[in-house]
Amino acid sequence: MFMDHYCVMGNPIEHSKSPWIHARFAALTGQMLHYDKRLVAAGGFAAEVHAFFSAGGHGCNVTVPFKFEAAALAAQASERAALAAAANMLTLRDGVILGDNTDGAGLVNDIQCNAGIDLSGRHLLLIGAGGAAAGVLGPLLLTRPASVTIAARVRHKADVLAQRHQTLVAQPTELVTQSLSDLKGAFDVIINATSSSLTGGGVPVPGTVLKPHALAYDMMYGSAAQGFLQWALEHGAMARDGLGMLVEQAAEAFLIWRGVRPPSRQVLDELRVLTS
Repeated sequence: MFMDHYCVMGNPIEHSKSPWIHARFAALTGQMLHYDKRLVAAGGFAAEVHAFFSAGGHGCNVTVPFKFEAAALAAQASERAALAAAANMLTLRDGVILGDNTDGAGLVNDIQCNAGIDLSGRHLLLIGAGGAAAGVLGPLLLTRPASVTIAARVRHKADVLAQRHQTLVAQPTELVTQSLSDLKGAFDVIINATSSSLTGGGVPVPGTVLKPHALAYDMMYGSAAQGFLQWALEHGAMARDGLGMLVEQAAEAFLIWRGVRPPSRQVLDELRVLTS
């Protein structure tokens, strides 16, 4: 039986839970599809995407380090992908490659729906100004927080990212940038969008950024996030990894591809049991 073909591309990719997640979504919604993961060598992303679509592929998710390349490859981009200049999913429709970014929606849904923390009126710290941070900034601003501070090792990168999102800044939200080397302030929600957890680089901010009972969120999950989560707990914060974001961004992609929203909370609960 022929089934629509989807995949996730990245490097590294072996750790990815996306094939399991999409297979579970398909089973729970009665959708017939095949989903696998593909390791892509540096410099080979565009060729791999074109080969996948030429062979009949319908859509692919994109993970590190190819999200900027994915946005550049897309002939048409959604508003959120265009603002981020990064895409985490590509779809072939009528011969045209479409780019979108569901990372921000996934993050916001996990924090507000699964963790039960309303971001409206909160002071948020977004650590990093790369593809991961770019993908979530727009949806974070739309929750109408009191402020979003982007802190990056190179402040100019944070400035560029902030400037690109100025059209989404509305009262009472304030969007500011700082350098990680002289970061000041305390925040209700801290989101680590750097690769520090993946590379073992340690926590990129001091414990003073955490307000009492703050939420410290690492976009990484599994063993990669453990150092950041332990740091958060030691400083009296609530700690959460990015497994929920992974499931929720996948649910958004599944909705775009298949036209049906899967039961993401159920799948997240099942996945946490499997990975515990």
